[in-house]
Amino acid sequence: MTAVNNPMHAASEIRQLRKLITAALMAAFIVVGAYVMIPIGPVPVSLQTFFVLLTGLLLPPRWALAAVALYLFAGVIGLPVFAGGSSGIGRIAGPTGGYLISCLPAAGLVSLIHHSGGRRFFKTVPALLAGTIVIYALGVPWLKMVTGMPWSKAVAAGMLPFLIGDALKIIAAVPVCKAIRPFVPH
Repeated sequence: MTAVNNPMHAASEIRQLRKLITAALMAAFIVVGAYVMIPIGPVPVSLQTFFVLLTGLLLPPRWALAAVALYLFAGVIGLPVFAGGSSGIGRIAGPTGGYLISCLPAAGLVSLIHHSGGRRFFKTVPALLAGTIVIYALGVPWLKMVTGMPWSKAVAAGMLPFLIGDALKIIAAVPVCKAIRPFVPH
């Protein structure tokens, strides 16, 4: 029986296509977030991580990972998708590389926590906190290693200036997720 003759198969394919489109759309939103930035040192303030975290909330783990992987792949091959329109493998090898790489496990972890046993509101904030911790846990040591900064300076440059903004991103992600959720395929 072909997909045309099997409504269950056709419906499954349509759901998968919707998830693929949503993952691509979330990758595009991550790009837009990377362009909304304020350079304050080796690591700029941007909305990129907001959309990475939102991707984890909205998509199941494999699709959240696919969205972020698409974003990173686009940047590595030279499309101007990283903060300020930058791109290339040099960005991954540079001071912000740990933050960029951390987007992948952060989105996956947020999704895994948020979607485990059904999406429940009480899992949302812990999932977002876990994702944010992953970003710092990979980003700050990478910044220290690449720049040769002592730990205190790496934390001062790569984490402390972002704590309030990241708290605001977490607070904002909850209602944004709730508002967008009805339009995201399950």
